[in-house]
Amino acid sequence: MDRRLFPRTLAVLTLVATAATAGAPTATAESPTPAQTRLNATIDAVLADSRLAGAQAGVVVVDTTTGQTLYQRNGDRRLVPASNTKLLTSTAALELLGPGHRFTTDVAGSGARRAGLLSGNLYLRGGGDPTMLAGDYDELAAQVAAEGVRVVTGNLVADDTRYDRTRLGPDWTWDDESYYYAAQVSALTVAPDTDYDAGTVIVQAAPAAGAGAPPVVTMTPPNGYLRIDNRAETVADGETTISFERDHGSNTIVVTGQIAVGEAPESDWMTVWEPTGYAADIFRAALLRHGVRVLGRTVLGQATPDDAKPVARHDSMPLADLMVPFLKLSNNGHAEVLTKELGRVISGSGTWSAGLAAIGEYVGDSGVNTGTLRQRDGSGLSRRNLIPPAEFVALLAAVRAEPWFDTWYAALPVAGNAERFVGGTLRSRMRGTVAANNVHAKTGSLTGVSSLSGYVTDADGHLLAFSIVLNNYLTSSVKGLEDQIAIALASYTEKATTARLAVPTEPDAPRVPEGLECSWVKPIAC
Repeated sequence: MDRRLFPRTLAVLTLVATAATAGAPTATAESPTPAQTRLNATIDAVLADSRLAGAQAGVVVVDTTTGQTLYQRNGDRRLVPASNTKLLTSTAALELLGPGHRFTTDVAGSGARRAGLLSGNLYLRGGGDPTMLAGDYDELAAQVAAEGVRVVTGNLVADDTRYDRTRLGPDWTWDDESYYYAAQVSALTVAPDTDYDAGTVIVQAAPAAGAGAPPVVTMTPPNGYLRIDNRAETVADGETTISFERDHGSNTIVVTGQIAVGEAPESDWMTVWEPTGYAADIFRAALLRHGVRVLGRTVLGQATPDDAKPVARHDSMPLADLMVPFLKLSNNGHAEVLTKELGRVISGSGTWSAGLAAIGEYVGDSGVNTGTLRQRDGSGLSRRNLIPPAEFVALLAAVRAEPWFDTWYAALPVAGNAERFVGGTLRSRMRGTVAANNVHAKTGSLTGVSSLSGYVTDADGHLLAFSIVLNNYLTSSVKGLEDQIAIALASYTEKATTARLAVPTEPDAPRVPEGLECSWVKPIAC
């Protein structure tokens, strides 16, 4: 592991030292300039909004050019950060795995091969790749056929042993289980789309030709692993109320509600129970299409023998490229795979505990005071994650010196940029303001939790690192308040002016169900 040097750690700690003062509403330099006083008054006014009455708010802003803390409120308070947790996971992954890291999925055979006959098992070994599509499994099957294998006398063995068999985070809530943002984590999985929502299937219900018949339900990718229980109805007219739900512990998806003749299809992304079996089903069907018959059954969870002979291989995109869908769309599955991959690579154990230990060591070496926080998963889905805003700012300041910083900075969502893989979860926020195409930051959302941490360039050209974490509010959304603060930071200048910095108008943004990132609402809400 590439340890951080002590002088750099000391510099980072000095940078955020004033952000660790407890309790004071605002604390900046000992002699704040008039501009800082105006900025403090502006942010204080935003945080005085009635939507935050009785809530907790932590805000820290540091000028990374000068090292000065421009604003601080409750910087050392441990708050639930939601998806801002991904800042820790993503930076640790880039440093410890490297921007060029790839996941490998391969196929190997045991036993003798003669005249198209493999007298043994065929092993499909997962390397944790969360970007594996049905088409990638088809390419693997084509490679097997090109190697001359036509009949496998043994079993198809799905090897997911790179990681442990704990599929769900220990603190995740049960009612999230069937929805794609809480997909099970396996070293062998399938994504149905190029958002790479691994461990999920897209279910679509289209109206039948006539009223009274059930809708036509299809799945992407087509598979024999999940079963549809279609209880819905096509009606002559009326509101569409189609709903999809997967039963706990099964791969039965129940479709209920109604859809009118001629209406557009309804679809949703549903998680799969045991993604390893899902991947094996997709691969087995692909083998058959390419003329390869497996005579035995499908077996899950057995390791590939050391003496098995390679037959086919697929390498993922490099980690630098994966950072884009991961951070832009706040993909929870990517965060958890990276956590387990860190554990596997650093300590030989593909578990959450080993991965979190690796993340903690990296961010601690970077100047984050890990004794003040608790990280329970890689994505932020757990409500037991507790991270003070000042520690986010310490990390944001430190990683500017990393060789991969530009790649990571570009992968963060960009405010107000309509391109989905540029703006990401910020694409509909702060449009038409000075913060648009300026703020690079990670969003976070759970019920009663909202966060925004990242960077903004102020009017003087200084790069500011900021963290806003809001907890325990009762209203539907407080994201507009985060946007107002970010806009004020983008407008900040130390140049002479006597005007009081006005509280920015709250920008319009699309409505997203409380507790969800906009990209977690399918079809895409941002």
